[in-house]
Formats: sequence, C-alpha cells, structure tokens
Amino acid sequence: MIKILFLVALVFVLMVLGLWLWTPDRNRAQLEARYAAGPGDFLRVSGLRLHLRDSGPRDAPAIIMLHGLGGSLHSWQDWAEGLDGDYRVVRFDLPGAGLSDPDPRGDYADERSLQVLAAVMDALSIESATLLGHSMGGRIAWRFAAREPARVERLVLVAPDGFASPGFEYGKAPEVPVSMKLMQYVLPKALLVMALKPAYADPAAMTEALQTRYYELMLAPGVRTAMIARMQQTVLQDPVPMLKTIAVPTLLIWGDSDGMIPVSNAADYQAAMPDVTLEIIAGSGHLPQEEAAAESLAVLRRFLDGSSR
Repeated sequence: MIKILFLVALVFVLMVLGLWLWTPDRNRAQLEARYAAGPGDFLRVSGLRLHLRDSGPRDAPAIIMLHGLGGSLHSWQDWAEGLDGDYRVVRFDLPGAGLSDPDPRGDYADERSLQVLAAVMDALSIESATLLGHSMGGRIAWRFAAREPARVERLVLVAPDGFASPGFEYGKAPEVPVSMKLMQYVLPKALLVMALKPAYADPAAMTEALQTRYYELMLAPGVRTAMIARMQQTVLQDPVPMLKTIAVPTLLIWGDSDGMIPVSNAADYQAAMPDVTLEIIAGSGHLPQEEAAAESLAVLRRFLDGSSR
C-alpha cells in the first residue's frame, strides 16, 4: 500500500513539474505584430509562406542573406541597414525558422533549401546576386554557388558550416540528443540563453533585447520541431569537390573567438577555393554581424565595393 501511494505521489509530482516547465508555442499573430514590418513582409513560393525583407533600390546589385541554424533575418539588421542605400538587400527566414511557416512537406534537407532559394530569386526577378550566408546559411550559399554558378556573382561566408566535425560525419545523418528533442516541449528562457553564450565572445553583447528576440522567435509555431528535423535531415557531403568549382570572388568573415565553428576551419576553405579572402574580426565570436556589426560591415563594404562588376 505504501509503495502504491509513493508511486501515485511520484506520478503527481512529475505531472505538476511537467506542466510547470512545459513551454507552449507563442501566438503567431502576436509574434508577427512584433517582429514583422507588415503584411508585405511575407512571400508565398513553392507552397511556402516565407518571412522576407526586400530593401534598397530594385535596380541595384542584389545581395541575398541566409541566416544560420536557430537564427532569423533579424540577425542581419545592422548589415542590411548599412548596405541598402547602394544595394538591393534581400533576407528571409528559411522554412520553419523565424516567422516563416514550417514546410508542409516536413522537408528540411539542403536540397530543399537550394530549391527554396532559387524560387525566391525567381519570384523577385533576381537573375543573379551576391550570396551571403552565416554558419548553416553559409553551407547553403556555397552549395548553391557550386550548383548554379550563373546565378551567383560573389560569395560572402560568415563562419560557414560544411566540413565534418565531431558528431557530423560525411554521408550520415547526425544523432540528435534526447535533451535537444525535449526542447520541443520544455524550453525555459534561461536554457536558451545558456545555449547561446558560446556564440558570443563578449557576454555583454547578449543584450536583454537580443535574448528576448531569439527566445520568442524560437517559440513561433513549429519552429522547434522544424529545427530538430533540419538537424536530423542534414547529411554532409565532402565539400572539397564542390568548393573547387566555385570561381567567383569569395570573402570569408570569421570571429577570432568563435566558440562554435573555430576560425582554424577557414584553412579548409582557403585550400579548396580558387579565389578566397579571409578577414578575421578580433574580439568577436560566431556572430560578427551582431557582435561587431560596424567593424565587420566595413570589411564587407570594402569587398563588395572593390569587387563590384
């Protein structure tokens, strides 16, 4: 009898604890009211509703920005504002990230991302552009450049992903830890902030506003499930054969204190790519576009303005 009472009490405590920690999705309409500029921020392509910003002169050279895993188009805010006086700047949330709806097919493989990027360019009548990608978005950018060379004028890769690393082997989907899967149901803000810390060299760069934005957008409907699915569907290929075919001018931007993808990885890209320049941002982590926006933007402007065609 005592044992039964103990088990009943334990189940009750676990249920109460689960309800207390349970983190539901936020209301989409409220998130869009806060983080979208208006109804014109959304574009329907390939059966998807994407959150997108398109600023600057429509007849200017186009730049398309691709965010990293867990990011959004807001990560590029400072760079977009610094460029859209002279360039057409397009940035969008990948399917199932930020305010973009999840992919109804549940397809988050790189192949699907390449198709979505091409569809966005077609929908906006952009024949070719400079592609700018961060981390995972960098991998999508250089893969697109290898596949569609006529559509890419230049590449800017910010701490790009793509080479094998612990837990990510070529030709094999990674094992996503149970603890990561649980974030679909339990995600206290403090836990997300802890996960973000390695991305910044200076803890002060993680302002309260920045933490809140990352957290609230992570709670947009379907985003956590899509993020896990994207990780599970990521099957890396040896990038060297593809990188060797990319002949366009390429700029690598890397924080010297990147705790997620170390700057030493830049040597792999320098060895494989025919026309690549490395710029290291001192005192910056994995997100120099946020943490050292002015310095990294100046580096980017020199590259864009100096290699304009």
